[in-house]
Amino acid sequence: MRPKDPDKVASAITPDYALGAHVAALGLDFSEPSMGEQFAEGAFVGEHGSWNRKNPSGYKVVFVPFSNGRPSGPPVDFVTGFRTDDGKTRGRPVGVTVDPRGALIVADDLANTVWRVTRTQ
Repeated sequence: MRPKDPDKVASAITPDYALGAHVAALGLDFSEPSMGEQFAEGAFVGEHGSWNRKNPSGYKVVFVPFSNGRPSGPPVDFVTGFRTDDGKTRGRPVGVTVDPRGALIVADDLANTVWRVTRTQ
């Protein structure tokens, strides 16, 4: 199948970073050094998740590592468990932010809950 407007396709800008189709990346915040060395430089992304796919995607918070102010590696699962192995959806992360003490705050609009994720060290 040919695109309807090949000139627009030819002028499209490739994104600097892609998370995948239908993950619905709705929340983003940049990390802080207080989050520990592994998560000191990068971005947390809340993936609200797909709702109409045979194989659902998203339903988690990922960390995208940065180097010199730019994405430098694949996303790392940071908060998961919003969907069970049997396919039941228990939550949908929508907003993320880092609080002043270095914890990740995650707003979950399905469970109507705000999660605070802290380091164990």
